[in-house]
Amino acid sequence: MSITQHLSGVPYPDLGDNGSTLFRGVGISLILGAIALTVVTTLLGWWRPAIREQHRATSRWPVIAPALMTVLMLLNLIGTDWGAYDLSFFAASLVLLLVGFTEEIATRGLLVTALRSRLGEGWVWFLSSLAFGLMHYVNVLSGQDFGRTSFQVLSAFLFGTVLYILRRITGTLVWAMVLHALWDFAVFATGKGHPASFTGMGGLELLIGAFALIAVWWVIRGSNERLAETPALSSQPR
Repeated sequence: MSITQHLSGVPYPDLGDNGSTLFRGVGISLILGAIALTVVTTLLGWWRPAIREQHRATSRWPVIAPALMTVLMLLNLIGTDWGAYDLSFFAASLVLLLVGFTEEIATRGLLVTALRSRLGEGWVWFLSSLAFGLMHYVNVLSGQDFGRTSFQVLSAFLFGTVLYILRRITGTLVWAMVLHALWDFAVFATGKGHPASFTGMGGLELLIGAFALIAVWWVIRGSNERLAETPALSSQPR
């Protein structure tokens, strides 16, 4: 996806200029990525372990973290300057919702499934969230400042922890996909026009992420999600 985005020739800071730059810079890569990940997941036979937990976390109170992120997301949507949108830009921005599927199935889906065949759940959380954060460094190739991208990587790691908690508590990746999709859509929406002053509260996002770093221990504790073998391996002759 990052290669397609880079080949589009649209610098990262210019993605929100209009519907055309948004679709060429992000939309095409998301569509192709969604198709590729669907094919890969199907060929591996990993849909079930990628989407569903074997056992839900017994501690439910850490759901506070994704609940608070949902509140921030709704505030961003409410405070968006929707009058600054034209039809083509709005249509192109809807494609951004695919990021919830592509990035979640890649990191908290396929990667989590692969890691669980070898590692304990603590490492599964840390490495999948770290990978989710580091993958945002590709934005440097598209023209985003390195310092700003580094802050984005940290924010993504914390947000990834929140989404991991949501997966463990609900027992499915679906709700993480939904929150991720709406969050990215809402954050991007606030960059258009003149949003309300209460949008873009990055400080609160970091506080929620810090809270998630503490709360994640309770959804990992006592977990039994390690896979003895992945479905693809189990189908091989012995």
